[in-house]
Amino acid sequence: MTQFDPGSTALVLVDFQDRIVALPTTPFTGPEVAANAVRLRDAFSDSGTPIVIIQVQRPGSEESPVIPELKPRAGEKLVIKTAIGGFYNTDLHAHLRDAGVRTVVFGGIATEFGVESTLRAAADHGYDVVAVSDAMTGLSDIAHESSTTKIFPRLGTVLTTAETLAALG
Repeated sequence: MTQFDPGSTALVLVDFQDRIVALPTTPFTGPEVAANAVRLRDAFSDSGTPIVIIQVQRPGSEESPVIPELKPRAGEKLVIKTAIGGFYNTDLHAHLRDAGVRTVVFGGIATEFGVESTLRAAADHGYDVVAVSDAMTGLSDIAHESSTTKIFPRLGTVLTTAETLAALG
């Protein structure tokens, strides 16, 4: 069974913003995955695990705030990205490295875009990666399924929210 060490694990939640959560997603709705992300954030926060909220702000686009229930709390890191992935041209890697993180647990929207890009970069940076399959959703069933059943298992571990919470202890 997977177990997480709160001292070397971080939770990274990607693009939980008003306009993105409202998109027609599948196999889960934006509000469904947001509810699972909130459960994860509360449990990881209670364990003292670093929390990172990633918000996309493309140059020239209208700002879309993080949904109220996932706005960064005191001590949580907000990363503003301008590209698809959360590592490119941000301080995400430095923040995780300085916090002693070795394992990064991911949720977000959309599975095949911001989540996958950021998860792949985390693996490239040498982190152990965990994809929480029901704390993310895609723009199509086949894209979400491909990421969670074909790509992510080759890069790390895929768990459900319940399995992730159990592994946190």
